[in-house]
Amino acid sequence: MTPDEITTALQAAFNRCDAASCPLTDRQKEILLQLVEEIHKQSKRGKLDTPNPLDELTPEELEIFLEFVKIEEQQNRTWKVQLLNDWLHNNDSGKVQFIRDRYGLQWLNRVESYHFDKYAYFEDALKLRIGDRIEVSNALWEWVQNDGPCKREWFLSIVIQIDELNNSSEDSSTNCVVRFYNGTEYEIQGIYEWNRFNWRWPKK
Repeated sequence: MTPDEITTALQAAFNRCDAASCPLTDRQKEILLQLVEEIHKQSKRGKLDTPNPLDELTPEELEIFLEFVKIEEQQNRTWKVQLLNDWLHNNDSGKVQFIRDRYGLQWLNRVESYHFDKYAYFEDALKLRIGDRIEVSNALWEWVQNDGPCKREWFLSIVIQIDELNNSSEDSSTNCVVRFYNGTEYEIQGIYEWNRFNWRWPKK
């Protein structure tokens, strides 16, 4: 909800309280409306973002962990499932055993795909899979400018098809078809190669 929508909802709640003979004082209403404004300002500054669990790893641990994730994804295995299977069967996880020993299941459950975006050198090791939710930019189908009338917007979608095109050993690309929540489908060409800037993992 936008701040205006929240304010409107609060005003409706105030009216209901009045109708139910349990009105709020003017001071109580003022405090609630101020809180909405403060939350809006904080979110614009990015202060409401949850901490990135990857930041809790030491530089050495982070390097080992990212390498593990990259290898798992290259072999078309979901890295989190691999770790959970090891833990379930009490298997040693090799170089990333420290994740289980030092950080545990709660830490693992906090890690989401978008947390990897912070580490540019990770080279997009996380591969898309059918059923993944991603946000897609309107820059794919219209001209956008930072200070123009058409600004960049993001739309939630679901990946429904992935096609890897190998024309030669040096000329390969990946196309992806996404479906928006209104039912519209859109094909994104070169989703890793030249359109990576136009999609992102959603923050939950």
